[in-house]
Amino acid sequence: MIRSLWTAATGMVAQQLEQDVVANNLANVNTSGFKKSRADFMDLMYQIQTRSGSETTQGNQLPVGIEVGMGVKPTSTQKIFTQGDYQQTGNKFDWAIERDGFFQFDDNGTTVYSRAGNLKINRDGLLVNSEGLPMIPNITVPQDAVTFAIDPGGTWTAADREGNPLATGRIELVTFINPSGLTSLGRNLFAASESSGEPIIGSPGEDNFGTISQYFLEMSNVNVVDEMVRMIIGQRAYEINSKAIQTADSMLGIINNLKRS
Repeated sequence: MIRSLWTAATGMVAQQLEQDVVANNLANVNTSGFKKSRADFMDLMYQIQTRSGSETTQGNQLPVGIEVGMGVKPTSTQKIFTQGDYQQTGNKFDWAIERDGFFQFDDNGTTVYSRAGNLKINRDGLLVNSEGLPMIPNITVPQDAVTFAIDPGGTWTAADREGNPLATGRIELVTFINPSGLTSLGRNLFAASESSGEPIIGSPGEDNFGTISQYFLEMSNVNVVDEMVRMIIGQRAYEINSKAIQTADSMLGIINNLKRS
């Protein structure tokens, strides 16, 4: 009977993690470029009391055995890199990546990656993210530039009032063979890891790289309805595991109160 207490306890711990993941997804429902997470679980070891296929005393073979599971444990929280919805902003420095790819930023000498394309200009004319991290490769907008345009292939042009080009260049995107293996740094940033593989650098629109949409932002890919359903399921699973603990405790109490007649 003690076994069921510990088994149900693992279920409650697992559902606590599920609620943590759902809460983080909902908290970032309006975060540009945010990718939702999913908690994955696996069952624990089994206590085998009778093996399937073993023979009875009569020489018959048992078609099934007796295996009692010991509960559940979390195995991972996986980022889901599906495309988020696009929001038109009218801001020339708001860019969205259609399909695969990440922007690159320089974080004190370390290259980090992001799907959030809400860019700004710092006092030196460099394009930076909301934390002031410059893009890689650097994009410098001349002080006397009036217009700035970037095409789907990543070629950007800064021009004066008459439309004469003052500066031009082309951005680079990065993909990974396993983007779910990226390390989440917070701040809309990811770092490469051994699991993600080495970054593959390329130009927008070429090979498997996505294209750039100016005046748009990619929003979070969190679906509020799906997350609410997951929250309800997790809450009920947590509740039913607590009921299993209460039931086991009640049965132990009955055994404890048995008296010899």
